[in-house]
Amino acid sequence: MPPAMTDQLDVWSDPGLDGDDQVTVDFLLPTGIYIQMDVPRESTIQQIKQMLWKQAQAYPLFSLLGEIDSHIFECVNQAAVHEELEDESRRLCDVRPFLPVLKLITRNCGRAERLLDSKIGVLIGKGLHELDALQDQEVKDFRIKMQRISEEKMQRVQTMSWGEWLHSCFPPQIEAGPFEDDRNEGDIKITIIYKYSHPPCPPQDTASLKVSLSCTVAELMEQALRKWLTTHSSEENKGYLGDYVLRISGKLDFLFGEHTLIHYKYIRSCLLAQEIPHFTMVHCSDVMAMFEHEISTIGAVLTRKSSNPPLPLPPKRRGLSMHTCVWEVHSLFKIILVKGIKVNADETAKVQVRAGLFHGTELLCKPAVSNESSGRSEYVWNRTLEFEISICDLPRMARLCFAIYAVMDKVKKQKSTKNAQMNKYQTIRKAGKVHYPIAWVNTMVFDYRGQLKTGDIILHTWSSFPDELEEMLNPIGTIQTNPYTENATALHIRFPEYSTHPVIFPPFDKVYWFVASADSEFLEMGRGGKKFHIELKEIMERDPLSQLCENEKDLIWTLRYDCRENFPQSLPKLLLSVKWSKHEDMAQLQALLQIWPRLHPRDALELLDFNYPDQYVREYAVSCLQDMSDEELSQYLLQLVQVLRYEPYYDCALTRFLLERAQTNRKIGHFLFWHLRSEIHMPAVSVQFALILEAYCRGCIPHIEVLKKQVEALSKLKAVNELIKLGTIKAKNKTKEAQLKEAMMKCLRQTGFIETLSDLHSPLNPQVLLGGVNVEKCRYMDSKMKPLWIVYHNKLLVGDTLGIIFKNGDDLRQDMLTLQILKLMDILWKEANLDLRVVPYGCLATGDRTGLIEVVSSADTIANIQKNSSNMAAAAAFNKDALLNWLKDKNPGDALEKAIEEFTLSCAGYCVATYVLGIGDRHSDNIMVCSTGQLFHIDFGHILGNFKSKFGIKRERVPFILTHDFIHVIQQGKTGNTEKFGSFRQYCEDAYLILRKNGNLFITLFALMLTAGLPELTSVKDIQYLKDSLALGKTDEEALKQFRQKFDEALRESWTTKVNWMAHNVAHRS
Repeated sequence: MPPAMTDQLDVWSDPGLDGDDQVTVDFLLPTGIYIQMDVPRESTIQQIKQMLWKQAQAYPLFSLLGEIDSHIFECVNQAAVHEELEDESRRLCDVRPFLPVLKLITRNCGRAERLLDSKIGVLIGKGLHELDALQDQEVKDFRIKMQRISEEKMQRVQTMSWGEWLHSCFPPQIEAGPFEDDRNEGDIKITIIYKYSHPPCPPQDTASLKVSLSCTVAELMEQALRKWLTTHSSEENKGYLGDYVLRISGKLDFLFGEHTLIHYKYIRSCLLAQEIPHFTMVHCSDVMAMFEHEISTIGAVLTRKSSNPPLPLPPKRRGLSMHTCVWEVHSLFKIILVKGIKVNADETAKVQVRAGLFHGTELLCKPAVSNESSGRSEYVWNRTLEFEISICDLPRMARLCFAIYAVMDKVKKQKSTKNAQMNKYQTIRKAGKVHYPIAWVNTMVFDYRGQLKTGDIILHTWSSFPDELEEMLNPIGTIQTNPYTENATALHIRFPEYSTHPVIFPPFDKVYWFVASADSEFLEMGRGGKKFHIELKEIMERDPLSQLCENEKDLIWTLRYDCRENFPQSLPKLLLSVKWSKHEDMAQLQALLQIWPRLHPRDALELLDFNYPDQYVREYAVSCLQDMSDEELSQYLLQLVQVLRYEPYYDCALTRFLLERAQTNRKIGHFLFWHLRSEIHMPAVSVQFALILEAYCRGCIPHIEVLKKQVEALSKLKAVNELIKLGTIKAKNKTKEAQLKEAMMKCLRQTGFIETLSDLHSPLNPQVLLGGVNVEKCRYMDSKMKPLWIVYHNKLLVGDTLGIIFKNGDDLRQDMLTLQILKLMDILWKEANLDLRVVPYGCLATGDRTGLIEVVSSADTIANIQKNSSNMAAAAAFNKDALLNWLKDKNPGDALEKAIEEFTLSCAGYCVATYVLGIGDRHSDNIMVCSTGQLFHIDFGHILGNFKSKFGIKRERVPFILTHDFIHVIQQGKTGNTEKFGSFRQYCEDAYLILRKNGNLFITLFALMLTAGLPELTSVKDIQYLKDSLALGKTDEEALKQFRQKFDEALRESWTTKVNWMAHNVAHRS
């Protein structure tokens, strides 16, 4: 460790290098006794308690303490919140108290339940006591309901056999459709590893056999066992076919069921890659041990629950006559604007409030504006704001949006840049006046039970504004108020009462009855002739970004039954054509949904966008998603988590759907957990995501320990990374850098680090079990945030190693989105029988600017390949033979032809993908090549055409990277090999046209990510890049002509790429 480092680290960040370092802790006992004691940082809470108990015997009043198990420690954690340390297996350095002070308190009854609550709170990053403290009936109702559902789920698991449990947790990945490959009728060579005893295992046996693709898993296993018997005596064989299960080697991924081999995804992927499938015969006793461990974990919790059953829920209230239906109230909607508190405005400014009613992004009526008010921090209005819409016409999901802004005299010239942020949003409303937004806040008009809100409410506002505002309002923003109430501007409003009884929105049966009882003229079904049909078809074929004019909306609504019969996928455009400010139209739409044909899940995704907030629309969309396979659901899980932000109420169809699927598939549950956990620090979603995480954990109790191990490991890696960062500030020469690397090694060898970092499921892929860390191969990388390069042993495959990059300080969510889209492109190409050998490596955001990236083995950057072929960094970029020679070296003899084909296919895929997605900052250090020939791109910090520039000049001057050394490889080193280059060009064009056919899907997926807070995806304008690059709205011929022009431009201007790469190589020469 570099000298003088410890003075800058807190006592928990400093891991110490001798593995036995101490920290001084103050202990406060319930008897009033104070004890100060040195304890090892790596000690568990249980060990510390035993040490304290021994020490306390020498102090007065020890006999009053009673039993050791009747006490627990309490501390103030890093979030400045009191935390009871129920889970005493945690290490003190992982607990990380704000100060090294532990208070011993008497444990209340219900220890086991409190222990589970504590584990869940630590795991999800938000203590459940924080949820308990919320005075919110919706939160309480949701938790009670989810807890009941989760307990029922766990009880069902207890009744399963081990085979049913295996199928539930690790369902095989099946592809039912036909496989377009000339090998699907023949045989396949398979490698089998026999693992027939518990660890420590004898040397494992391996065998190869050839089987038919039409045989079942049981038939494959029978042949494998028969082959094993030919080399072993019958005495050694103590089992039968039913005693084994087949697992993909190196992964917790099993094959079982009655399907033929060709229908398993793993087999198909091996055939496409021309690789030999590797399986392991695992004895059932190994699987049963996993099963029994999980059942015992569940049993311990459920037994405790049953011994202390909860109080029964109160009966539902009867008597609908005590409610008033909202459709019976014809008064105009209004609110009373009382005052603003802690308003951050200039003393000379006057303050106004603008309020608007929205349904999605549609403004239901003209916004209401308050009078101008003067004051100092507090501004009083006490004025009624009336809206030009009747209570009866308010849609169920109407939201009330507020903007507080300062009104100032227009200044002719701004000499200071002090108010640059204000200037960005200034809007001139009338001569001589400028409006500066101060804060915004949104709230729903109806509560979660469908009751119209009444009474006083304090709304704590948000001060950060998005790029796009609607009348200075932010309807797409959260309806949660700012939890940081101490400094936030607060808006005091009052909802008036319109009836002596609560006003409620009618349930669906009343909506349906209303439509059915309407007169025949009102229910007349619109039917259009041939002329209207052609016009309707043209409208429906437009992309999701296209705007509809009022006449087109009227036409769509009039011909809504034609839409249902002929264009069911046009439902989003019909929804945009509904007059949501008329309850008659709204009721008709909701009734029509009941008979609307079921959409393909990919088409239904668009209905979860913010533009479609209606409850029944979203329930319909979720019902369509039920048809998704687990694999397809995993593909879109990132977007489905983000659109939870659009759900105004905690208990909704989407939340229940995600929980149900996650709790029946461990892999989906794993990624749902991390997508939610990685954003738990965001105040707008903190409570909502914590509630869903709690519900998931209670419904999948055995998964808690598995995920907890991952969270603890990431915490350790973060501590190492912070050690490195601090050390590099002081390390000014190579000697000190070497010392720092040695310090990192010593740190990773500590007992506490070894135990925490070993034997865990990989967060990047839960089917991979990471064994121990290969410390000698670990290092830190030279980029600004000093990412850690960690090498693991694969616990399920002897001799195999896995590389993981841990990043702390970089937001990986944009990389994660880009890689997800690349994987989707790969799927779409394969569906069209075009395998472009894409390498969508793993990437996962795990927290606030932290995450993991999978290391692709046996690959190197173009920069390294070029530099290793030349003594001069400047000349390396112009050596066109370097790449081909490298591939020749890695693929001698006949293997070279296959490697060049791999390079050609993958280069075509990435040329098209980087062009369509507008991926920028492409240089020779973020384009890599596998030893097998596959080219792939890494680091996606700039997408959607947000290219880097210097001195106002864009550095990217080509549509995509296609250099002459790439073409040299594609042409097999022969300058005139036009046939190979022609094939490459055709691959590009085919790939481009396939993506065009799915253009709407790409636009939808990016649109669903708009509220994620990604720096280069903040408004619809950013998504416009996709529409342009895919040439949506043009014919295939016109689009292909545009792409060919871009292809020729990339080829013609490739010399500029070489110049950029030369400059990059010189700037980054080692």
